[in-house]
Amino acid sequence: MAKTAIIFGSTGLVGSKLLQYLINSEEYDRVKAFVRSPLAILNPKLNQIITDFDKLDTYGSLIKGDDIYLCLGTTMVKAGSKDAFYKIDYTYTMQAAKLAVNNGVNQLCLVSSIGANPSSSVFYSKVKGEIEIDLNRLPFQTIHIVRPSLLLGDRKEQRVGERIAIAIASNFSFLFIGPLKKYKPIAADTVASVMYQLMQTRSTGYHIYESAEIQRLKGNT
Repeated sequence: MAKTAIIFGSTGLVGSKLLQYLINSEEYDRVKAFVRSPLAILNPKLNQIITDFDKLDTYGSLIKGDDIYLCLGTTMVKAGSKDAFYKIDYTYTMQAAKLAVNNGVNQLCLVSSIGANPSSSVFYSKVKGEIEIDLNRLPFQTIHIVRPSLLLGDRKEQRVGERIAIAIASNFSFLFIGPLKKYKPIAADTVASVMYQLMQTRSTGYHIYESAEIQRLKGNT
C-alpha cells in the first residue's frame, strides 16, 4: 500500500540524506517536505511546502500522512541564543509532532543526540532530552529516536570545532571500543538509512537507539 512520508529538517546533514531515501523509496508514493525556502530538487513524488515555522499551526491540515520524520536542529553558536535554539529544537519539533498525531499520523522518527538527558547541566543535551520525553506523551503508535554521536558528512556551513574533533577521532579510532563505542563518529548517511529502515519495520512502542546501535543496524541492512 502506497504511503505518504512527512519530513521536517530536510536541508540538514541527516535530513538531506533522508529525503533522498524517501524520494527513492518504493514504500512512499508521496513525500511532503516542510521547508523555509524551495529545495533545488525536482521530483514528481516530492511536495515542497514553503513554511513559516513561527506560524506552524496554520499548516496543520497539511501535516497529514503515514510517517513523520523530524530532523530539525541547530547548534547554540548558529542559533545565537538559548531561546533561539530552544525554539528550533524543541518548539518547532513538538508543534509538528502534535499536529501530525492529531491528523492520524501513526509513526514518528526523531534525530536526537548522544547524551540527551532532561536532567543534564548542558543546555543542548537537556533540550534534546526534554523533547524525547515529551514526544513519548503523544499517542503515536510508534516512536523511534536515534541518538547519533558526532556526525560525519559535508555540511553547508563550516564548524571548526567539529572538524578538529573528527580529525582527532579518526586518528584515535582504536579507542572507541567497549563503553566508548557509542562516541565513535557516525556518517549522516548511516543515520538516515537506519531511520528509514526503522520506520519500515512497522514495530510499535517507544524505542531509543544509541550511536553504536545505529551502526550495528546499518550493518544488518
